[in-house]
Amino acid sequence: MFKNFHGFNVLEKLQKDKIHKRTRSLSKKMTLICCIVLTAIVALLPTESLGIPELTVTQHRVIALFVFAASMWLTESLPSWVTSMVVVVVMLLTVSNSAFDFLIKDSEGFGKLVSYKDIMHCFADPTIMLFIGGFVLAIGMTKTKLDVALARVLLKPFGTKSEIVLLGFILVTAIFSAFVSNTATAAMMLAFLAPVLRSLPADGKGRIALALAIPVGANLGGIMTPIGTPPNLIVLDNLSKYAGVEITFGEWMLRMTPFVLILLFLAWVLLRILFPFKQKNINIVIEGEMRWDFHTIVVVATFLVTIFLWMFGKELWGLNTNVVAMIPIAAFCAAGILQRRDLEEINWSVLWMVAGGFSLGVALSSTGLGEVLVKAIPFASWSPLLVMVISGVVCFIFSNFISHSAAASLLAPILALVAGGIAADPAASEGFAAMGGASALMVGVAISSSVSMVLPISTPPNAIAHSTGFIEQKDMMKVGIAVGLMGLVLGYLMLIFLKF
Repeated sequence: MFKNFHGFNVLEKLQKDKIHKRTRSLSKKMTLICCIVLTAIVALLPTESLGIPELTVTQHRVIALFVFAASMWLTESLPSWVTSMVVVVVMLLTVSNSAFDFLIKDSEGFGKLVSYKDIMHCFADPTIMLFIGGFVLAIGMTKTKLDVALARVLLKPFGTKSEIVLLGFILVTAIFSAFVSNTATAAMMLAFLAPVLRSLPADGKGRIALALAIPVGANLGGIMTPIGTPPNLIVLDNLSKYAGVEITFGEWMLRMTPFVLILLFLAWVLLRILFPFKQKNINIVIEGEMRWDFHTIVVVATFLVTIFLWMFGKELWGLNTNVVAMIPIAAFCAAGILQRRDLEEINWSVLWMVAGGFSLGVALSSTGLGEVLVKAIPFASWSPLLVMVISGVVCFIFSNFISHSAAASLLAPILALVAGGIAADPAASEGFAAMGGASALMVGVAISSSVSMVLPISTPPNAIAHSTGFIEQKDMMKVGIAVGLMGLVLGYLMLIFLKF
């Protein structure tokens, strides 16, 4: 009789949700304990037992920190940024020159310590400033409704034919994602698309194609510019610091834009084939108006100047990309566009996570662990193509299960040192250079992470699109695997034949 009560289903669902949350919480706690135990085992093992010749105590501790970071980022037992902060603090306390005295007392085979200043500098790394500059530009565009106006203008040429509107959404999402956070871009484009999705025939597949256009455009569009997605900047930072290779904003865009456009076109064809439209025409209505006031003029002018200087400032006046990123911050603050509350919209958790990844790179380099690992693993005896393929596939697999930034943070510093080791080997350097060298190996990591979009958890745009309820996981997997494989093959061909 109680089951006839109208609220019974709601009560039953709430009860099940509570049980599910408890179960999930318990599972996370158990996973967390396992990760900590695994890290403790690695840390407490005798250094000689790891089987790596000439391994010092400090290098051993850095390996344990890598195990901790990798296991935490893979299992997501803790938020990614929390893991990074724990890694940084433990590193400061155990392997820095300002660590506990009883942990760093002189002894034979102890090894080189890491400068605590170098670790802390990771939070103010020039690449972090570049991130902040990109976030501030996005805030300015949103506050003045420049993003809405641009979306309306950019989508207008695509008309009302369903397949062409689909292409329009993919391209416009990609363009926004090249300069704005892919998560923010996906959320904005979904707001424009939501009424259209609800109006399309329920028995048609077109709305699946439109919903998937958002993650496809957002994920791939981020590859176009260095600021489009965190892995790009992580790779460029490590490439510069540990492989001595500088790639400018303009050089990156010159190669990546054609590659991304080809990939977007192939994705459009794939979506049309897999999910054909039943309704031939679609009308897109974007509400909201941009007002031309002082703030809008400042945002538009600053945006154009910043993009121009990112692309040509180095060649024309010797301006570094990271320095240019400070211009919108200063301009928006001086004009009163950026307020104290707006600082809360900056994705600080991403910045902290990236800083933690940088600190691992500092530890690898400063302690000499990177060189030891490169010597221990005979990379030089492998063909350059094999090294690239393995690194790309590993990054692709990781990035489908953990954040793209976490995957890049784990792999980039190691591969940068691997690239340096191969380049220094006379027997392997010639073949490595012919395959694109350090640039191809490292930038391949950025591409591999961005084309990883197989699951709803793979990337925030995937999760946002999946939340519409119009996409089943099997649909996302089909598109994600196909686009991922195309991206890996075309990406490495581009990197090998069109060298930086």
